[in-house]
Amino acid sequence: MASKAREKFATQVDAKILSAVRGLAQSEGRQIQALIDEALSDLIEKRRRSQPRAHVMEAYQGSLEKFGGLYKKLAE
Repeated sequence: MASKAREKFATQVDAKILSAVRGLAQSEGRQIQALIDEALSDLIEKRRRSQPRAHVMEAYQGSLEKFGGLYKKLAE
């Protein structure tokens, strides 16, 4: 299996968070970088899921234009 290209970067982290991550890495027998990769991947996926997909929004807008008056009456 080919390894993925990696890039170094520097940042600062709250001391308590870093301590907790180090503890997790040690208890799971993993490297800190593996936990950071996992955390960043989870964050990216979470943000992607929180945004509606373009085709869903297009369908919603079309429905609202066509049936907006009906939706208003139903809400009353």
